[in-house]
Amino acid sequence: MHKNARTTPLSRAMIVQRVEQDRLSCRAVATALQLSKKTVRKWVQRHRQEGALGLRDRSSRPRSIRPVDKRPSWRLVERLRLRRCSYTEISLRTGLSRATLSRWLRQRGLNRLPKLGSTPPVVRYERARPGELLHLDTKKLGRIEGIGHRLTGDRRDHRRGVGWEYLHVCIDDHSRVSTAEMYADEHGLTAATFLERAVAYYASFGVRVRRVMTDNGSCYLSKAFRAVCARLGLRHVRTRPYTPRTNGKAERFIQSALREWAYAHTYRRSVERSATLPLWLHRYNWHRPHHSIGLNPPISRLALSADNLMRLHT
Repeated sequence: MHKNARTTPLSRAMIVQRVEQDRLSCRAVATALQLSKKTVRKWVQRHRQEGALGLRDRSSRPRSIRPVDKRPSWRLVERLRLRRCSYTEISLRTGLSRATLSRWLRQRGLNRLPKLGSTPPVVRYERARPGELLHLDTKKLGRIEGIGHRLTGDRRDHRRGVGWEYLHVCIDDHSRVSTAEMYADEHGLTAATFLERAVAYYASFGVRVRRVMTDNGSCYLSKAFRAVCARLGLRHVRTRPYTPRTNGKAERFIQSALREWAYAHTYRRSVERSATLPLWLHRYNWHRPHHSIGLNPPISRLALSADNLMRLHT
């Protein structure tokens, strides 16, 4: 019995009494009780058929449910899901709701794509000696001209049209010793200039660079970058298209740089952010423990004498 019911078992008995004993019409009883004539007739008819039990509420459950054999549909669902089809596509092709699909696929461990077994395995590699392979990449960062609305909470402090800066990064595959510089663009000449400076940086540690790995960005496919590689005797290796994990060491270094340097402090100007980059790089190379090399700093993998170690560190 819900709270807004117009009739109760007691009022239904009164309806039957007025019709059966008082000989009032169904229309008159319906008007007096503000009910529809159809409702009055329904309770009178139930009382005639079932007696007092007919005035009680009935279950809303249907008397019978037509069985539906959906086993062919489930076989189709499983076949489509193993082909990595989305819920929407499967729903349109089978006529099943997304909620039903989600429940069924979750029970069978097919609700998430990584569980389908088609994800390529992780392949980890490391060159045997420093300088055998350098990973290069770029990251676009917004220029900073004053503190923005994200810190002040005032939307009027939003800076439009300030522009972008580009972080060029380089990391050695074996030692993880890294270098990075900020530039105004990511053109081919800029990438070539950074490569020359990176090779000179590793040469200061006595490391000879042999290969460089980059993605297929236009700056790395330029004539200027190709010319620098040829002049320095470097073999240029490019990653597979749309496969950033091939250059995973550079991608992971960029994540660390953004978290620990670019977004770790509040800068009022871009020059302040650029000025702190060498300090963070020094900490990364000389003091920060690196998980992939046994919690040692990257510089520990370079064979440096005591004199060179003191000279380069200071």
